[in-house]
Amino acid sequence: MNSIRPIAFYLPQFHPIPENDEWWGKGFTEWTNTAKAKPIFPGHYQPHVPADLGFYDLRLSESRVAQAEMAKRYGIEGFCYYHYWFGGRKILERPFEEVLATGAPDLGFCLCWANETWSGIWHGNPKHTLIEQTYPGAEDHQKHFDYLLPAFRDQRYIKVDEKPVFVIYRPFNLPEPKKTAELWKKMAADAGLKGLYLVGVGKARSEWNPVDFGFDASVNPQLPSVRPTWISWRSPFEKVKNWHARKKGFPTIYSYESTIPSLLHHPKDGVQDHPCVIPNWDNTPRSSGRGLVLHESTPELFRLHLREAISMARKSPEGRQFLFVKSWNEWAEGNHLEPDLRYGHEYLQVFLDELKRG
Repeated sequence: MNSIRPIAFYLPQFHPIPENDEWWGKGFTEWTNTAKAKPIFPGHYQPHVPADLGFYDLRLSESRVAQAEMAKRYGIEGFCYYHYWFGGRKILERPFEEVLATGAPDLGFCLCWANETWSGIWHGNPKHTLIEQTYPGAEDHQKHFDYLLPAFRDQRYIKVDEKPVFVIYRPFNLPEPKKTAELWKKMAADAGLKGLYLVGVGKARSEWNPVDFGFDASVNPQLPSVRPTWISWRSPFEKVKNWHARKKGFPTIYSYESTIPSLLHHPKDGVQDHPCVIPNWDNTPRSSGRGLVLHESTPELFRLHLREAISMARKSPEGRQFLFVKSWNEWAEGNHLEPDLRYGHEYLQVFLDELKRG
């Protein structure tokens, strides 16, 4: 079990911030959309209500520690915290900064720079830019690196060959990906680190070799494409097809079972790609008819998906057998390993069972 290195993506948007107050109303967090979700077709599982941990606030150390203890108990090596840097502007930084400053929880971690412009796309206004992701140049990269350096030096930071793992969510959005990767690795060496292990998140169905872009590895979550309006005959199950065949504004719906064969990226030989499992997905709480639903996910179906991913992870060299999970707590996207009222700890137990099974 110990050779596999499970890392779960972690969303820090479960506490109020001034920006969300301004854009969406006072006190807005990811729980706002999660809690108000309703079923929008027959058999649609909504809302997802958290069980053990409740509607937590990530400003509280007790919440963060409880999450980490649960993750560790079920075999997670660490969280990959989404990190936001917009040309020097930070946002949603408080939870991780407190993890770093306090030394708690005692769980491994790495960071994923979610370098993407925030817009109103999931709320029906894609042309409205909330925060633009910019790349001012080398000086900004240096400031960004210097801000992250204390994290890279933390003993809990997840490493490969003593190199901190740093994930970049949109590598192709960088103006010059290879030069940028080389710059970051040079800054790491200049700071006395062994280097950086750079992982780029590829788009679904993308074929790319991270080495060509200066990266060490890739991770490619394979969600199906989202159609902008409605589906009819494309629906894989009759009861949904018949109900909304003539309706516009409904989400794209796939059966989770039917998508299992395509949920994992199969790279070409010689490409270092870390598999990424998706236990469930339903972002209609955020986006309603513009969303995507993987319908009728269950722990036992997840087991089939997970088993294949573990087999793929074992093909990587020792120390690099990473297994990414998307995600630990993206509740408004119906994408979480954290327990809900319907399934409790069943997904987590499947996760642990399969890790032990090897």
